[in-house]
Amino acid sequence: MGYKKNEPKRNCPNREAIQRLIIEKMKEYTDKIIDLKVEKREFTAKTLVEKIKNTHSCKTVGEIFLQQIEQLKRENRIGYALSHTQVYNSLIEFNKHLDIYFSDIDVQWLRKYETWLKGQNLAYNTIGIRFRTLRTVYNIAIKEGYVKAEFYPFKDYKVSKLHENTPKRAIVKDNVIKVMNHKEPVSNSSYNQLAIDLFTFSYLMGGINFTDMARLTGENIMDEQLVYRRKKTRKLIHLPIHPKAMEIMNKYKSDNPYIFPILSSFHKTEQQKLNRIHKVIGKVNACLKTLGDELELDKKLTTYVARHSYATTLKRAGVSTSLICDALGHSSERVTQIYLDSFENTQLKAAMKNLL
Repeated sequence: MGYKKNEPKRNCPNREAIQRLIIEKMKEYTDKIIDLKVEKREFTAKTLVEKIKNTHSCKTVGEIFLQQIEQLKRENRIGYALSHTQVYNSLIEFNKHLDIYFSDIDVQWLRKYETWLKGQNLAYNTIGIRFRTLRTVYNIAIKEGYVKAEFYPFKDYKVSKLHENTPKRAIVKDNVIKVMNHKEPVSNSSYNQLAIDLFTFSYLMGGINFTDMARLTGENIMDEQLVYRRKKTRKLIHLPIHPKAMEIMNKYKSDNPYIFPILSSFHKTEQQKLNRIHKVIGKVNACLKTLGDELELDKKLTTYVARHSYATTLKRAGVSTSLICDALGHSSERVTQIYLDSFENTQLKAAMKNLL
């Protein structure tokens, strides 16, 4: 090496490769200096070297996935941890291993994965969930400096195309009232009346979903308002309590810390709570299905139908999508729009008759 000139001697083996390495390394340091100056951040030669070294601490796709799964478990987001685990296992089955870097996942790789998933006979929406989870973890890898944003393949590969419109799950207001007014004989299973009460409560209280209903305690009632944080999105919801909803809550008053007889103080761990909720929602939905058949409704009745029906009824009454979005605790109005019934098309059809 020519120490005075800071470059390899002419007779040095691999001279060109070494020169290229030196140029790349100098560029890396120059780029970092520019970034720090733009951000008006101070640095010394030592801290500059440390910052460059940290950007080189690479982690494989497998390592980042496992890291994220553990983080979700620590946050008690067991459902999300499970969906991440499913994607992790799916990726291993597809690629045989995950000892690769996120920079290796390009558009071509994603297309191959999509083709492979389709070969597994999975529903289109399930494939969409796999890709949205992968995209989420890729964004985490970028944020934590394990891959450069320039490698991000989802600008060209659109996950939105992996969505299939599911049948609308809302029922019209008249049918909702039929369900709410149905009285179960005392001799029948207590689950039947609980099912009707939970459906009614959800419909009257912003379409609150079953998991969030199950977790409500007296602490969620503040100044005649229901205040709770959605388990799924962590959004804080404030809703005025409908008088009939208050009647339902009072009906189930007991020593149980929870408002509804789904969870109890016995259910301590997150897994115990999830198991219990899963068991009860199965029974409740079975009761609602039977009731829906009895009332000859045109859709299968479940607790989730109350959520969709709440959104659609308000929309038909002229309430803005943004307000409905807030009540449902959705991440965006686009998600709310999926919930809304396609009644606008019916109205548009009628209006178009006036064109000629």
